[in-house]
Amino acid sequence: MKPKVTMIAWNQNDNYVVTAVNNHLLKVWNSSTGQLLHDLVGHADEVFVLETHPFDCRIMLSAGHDGNIFIWDITKGTKTKHYFNMIEGQGHGAVFDCKFSPDGQHFACTDSHGHLLIFGFGCSRPYEKIPDQMFFHTDYRPLIRDSNNYVLDEQTQQAPHLMPPPFLVDVDGNPHPTKYQRLVPGRENCADEHLIPQLGYVATSDGEVVEQVIGQQTVDQDEPGVEPSILDGMIRQLQLEQDQRTGAEQESAPSGPQNGEGTPRRG
Repeated sequence: MKPKVTMIAWNQNDNYVVTAVNNHLLKVWNSSTGQLLHDLVGHADEVFVLETHPFDCRIMLSAGHDGNIFIWDITKGTKTKHYFNMIEGQGHGAVFDCKFSPDGQHFACTDSHGHLLIFGFGCSRPYEKIPDQMFFHTDYRPLIRDSNNYVLDEQTQQAPHLMPPPFLVDVDGNPHPTKYQRLVPGRENCADEHLIPQLGYVATSDGEVVEQVIGQQTVDQDEPGVEPSILDGMIRQLQLEQDQRTGAEQESAPSGPQNGEGTPRRG
């Protein structure tokens, strides 16, 4: 096998360079002379995560597709701490990314199973107050491109960064209670009625129809003190244009039997 470097990182003071190689070794180099100082052994698969400690120049974190997370002392070439991301009933989860907190007391990792792993000192009780499954309802919505090749959300025809703040849902698309919706930036001070999402039925890839969040609940735009929803306004505009096109087509089409059905409304 031809050795290839999969990741590289300088330590906090730039005195050392750590490289991850596809033979599962980590190599510590003197950044000034290029001298190889240590081979760090422990990983059993390729490593794509190397993170230096925010202020301790001795500490480096590595994580890889083998589910292993190591904390190294790169000055001594020794292993300080080891974690293994074992998922009950599913084997291990490959670790895709890791980041230290600014104070260096915690680090967070994401894995191939959609988990956020938080390591650090102190008590875990604050984290136990939030649901195990938290996704944005827009996480897997399809995107399209407009005539200028800009990306738009397919359902609302808006640029994703201009869309209203998303709702928090579980893995099946069911919305969480309003107290959790306020955790989303932009919804901290919303009234309860603005934190209740609009639900609709969506077909999954295997043909099953499930109830999921499809957007912001519609509020009465004429109600005093209620700020108009950008999303609702755009949907109304799209519906108006569709009604106008349908009316023009009906006027130009030859007369025939009418089925009595109106223009289909968008959910």
